Amino acid sequence: MMQFTETPSRPLHQITPFSIPTMNTTNQVHQARSWPGFPTAKGLASFGDANCMEQLLVHCANAIESNDATLAQQILWVLNNIAPPDGDSNQRLTCAFLRALIVRAARSGTCKMLAAMASARCNLSIDTHTFSVIELANYVDLTPWHRFGFTAANAAILEAVEGYSVIHIVDLSSTHCMQIPTLIDAIANRLEGPPMVKLTVPGVSKDLPPMLDLTYEELGSKLVNFARSRNVMLEFRVVPSTHADGFASLIDQLRLQHLVYAETSEALVINCHMMLHYIPEETLSPLPNANSMPYTFEQSPNQSLRTMFLKALRGLNPTIVVLVDEDADLTSNNLVCRLRSAFNYLWIPYDTVDTFLPKGSKQRQWYEADICWKIENVIAHEGLQRVERVEPKSRWVQRMRNAEFRGASFGEEAVSEVKTMLDEHAAGWGLKKEEDDLVLTWKGHNVAFATAWLPA
Repeated sequence: MMQFTETPSRPLHQITPFSIPTMNTTNQVHQARSWPGFPTAKGLASFGDANCMEQLLVHCANAIESNDATLAQQILWVLNNIAPPDGDSNQRLTCAFLRALIVRAARSGTCKMLAAMASARCNLSIDTHTFSVIELANYVDLTPWHRFGFTAANAAILEAVEGYSVIHIVDLSSTHCMQIPTLIDAIANRLEGPPMVKLTVPGVSKDLPPMLDLTYEELGSKLVNFARSRNVMLEFRVVPSTHADGFASLIDQLRLQHLVYAETSEALVINCHMMLHYIPEETLSPLPNANSMPYTFEQSPNQSLRTMFLKALRGLNPTIVVLVDEDADLTSNNLVCRLRSAFNYLWIPYDTVDTFLPKGSKQRQWYEADICWKIENVIAHEGLQRVERVEPKSRWVQRMRNAEFRGASFGEEAVSEVKTMLDEHAAGWGLKKEEDDLVLTWKGHNVAFATAWLPA
């Protein structure tokens, strides 16, 4: 259990249960009505399998993009009748994509009649929950989605920092340091005694779920007190920085520190947990506001911010970089390609939720609203507003190699810890090893990956 109170130490894989963000299900878009020339409610049963729902969504997306309001409305009527928001996992998934397509039509103004459907924003709103620390700790513990990465990363970090008296952890995580208490627990039990730990985090983003109900300064105070209860001295620092510019301010601060501590026995750990996919991946030519950047990237018209960020990390000569993220491709500039990829990946959280949260529970509403937020961002937004740009493991591996990192294999202890953690969850979860990397699976489908990297 991820915790901030004095309790006995626990194994790396143990954190805590968690909660989730809600979607407004009052006055739903789903309201059955007849449409001339289309099947009756009984006749709609044949449209109910996932493949058919996906094809209907694709046709609807094409109709919206071509400004064919009549066809789009006809398909939306069918979808609205076969995909209730309280149906099975495929129906709820389709309902979320239905909402996202209507929002896209409203935002683009291409189908004015569809835009009218979305004018009452309450019908389409997603109420993402703002978590307390305890709620968020419970949230990330409900499923291996995050725990997998925490467990694998902590094991790799512990092995890499063995013997160091000072450990500087840069935590680039979407879960607001929820991984850190278990890492502190493990560090505190080192045979050679606990080291001093420095923890640096970028300033919190207010618009990316899950959201926290306290400042990072308050969170830092809790972490410092927790570390003290484990006889670990912890320094906590927040650097105002954002994914939108490749964490430029953070890199600048780390470079300055690197100059000061380069000759000391300080381990530098870069922990990237489901955060790097928010860095813009499109090639920037030229880089926006390049003259105002607080540090100098090696600019190239063919480089994206992600590439430049990783090269900047390599320049810091870190002891280890751990990269954990979702294993999917949501980067296509083509809406239909993006929709297909998202549909064939995001069925997984809808399918898994049935194994750990009862229908109608508040936690389930929060959990599914988080997924709805992701779907809306992927489908309804473009440009800088489309921040959910997940890339598959293969592409990140190539990026890391191009930035002159070499892969480090996860040891048997890490694999054992992950397997022990998975045993606490539903039988559908699995683990496989691909060369040096670990991959979390659900019913055989890739969910997330964990990779560890050393300077080449």
